[in-house]
Amino acid sequence: MQNVTFHDHKQPALSFLDAVVEGLSQENKSIPPKFFYDERGSELFERICEQPEYYPPSVERKMLSELSTEIASLTGQNRLLIEPGVGSGSKVRLLLDDLKPSAFVPMDISFDYLKTVATQLAAEYTWLPVHAACVDYSHSLPLPDEAPDCPRLVFFPGSSLGNFDRTEAEAFLRMVREIMGEEGMLLIGLDTKKPEYVLNAAYNDAAGVTAEFNKNLLHRMRDELDIEVDPRSFDHHAFYNAAAGRVEMHLVSKRDQLLRLKGCCFELEQGESVHTENSYKYEPEEFLELASKAGMVKVRHWLAEEGLFGIYLLETAASRQG
Repeated sequence: MQNVTFHDHKQPALSFLDAVVEGLSQENKSIPPKFFYDERGSELFERICEQPEYYPPSVERKMLSELSTEIASLTGQNRLLIEPGVGSGSKVRLLLDDLKPSAFVPMDISFDYLKTVATQLAAEYTWLPVHAACVDYSHSLPLPDEAPDCPRLVFFPGSSLGNFDRTEAEAFLRMVREIMGEEGMLLIGLDTKKPEYVLNAAYNDAAGVTAEFNKNLLHRMRDELDIEVDPRSFDHHAFYNAAAGRVEMHLVSKRDQLLRLKGCCFELEQGESVHTENSYKYEPEEFLELASKAGMVKVRHWLAEEGLFGIYLLETAASRQG
């Protein structure tokens, strides 16, 4: 297929092994959420997005579908479209016909999953050059050499910014600001704060898919790192921490157990947890203040009915001043 290329930029800065050893060595044990996303983890996340309790994907897709023409009128066409964490590509498909980008750079941490999605997109949109980049976008956003030199639009849906703490989120937005260039824009979707019962249900779906997604870390540890761990010996635990403004996900040990890895021995007591993910929620004023610190200003923002979800279009502060 002539309109798709692949680039592997993923750096072995912190391997899965290193992250597990480092995370389990802490008093408050944790493993970074980016390690959810091997091929199976990516597939499980797409299943999460289909669960009725997990409202963000359906609400955001409805908003993007309804706003696509308006968004394109504000951004203009023929931009280089960049999507860190493309996933299945379901959301960008809602925009492509109106945005008519000069090229599309989907980025994802799982090469096999990215290759499948990019190939599908290139087949569906034969007029669109697709330059897929396998990259850990939390550290860098490298563009392929083939990417055209034109104004850029970074698309970051799915409330993925919420996986970073506030300091990390500002650093990520600064990195996005750099890749945007002076004429660049950012289109980002973010979940909002809301009653605990809504958020708790969203991360504890009745079908147990989120629990399976969380426990996929344990399957990876067992299969890839040869740790003697039984995923059934952990419970999935997710809850809204209102004081911190975030949903937390944990794996809670159901019994006292020892995890042995490469000469290291990690002791977990019954009830002790491994913190696997945060999902920060943002009110509009909170996010716009954070974006301002990173050198961006609002062009337009939209809220779903009852304030369930927010979509923001930003440009560089320098562009506004010009």
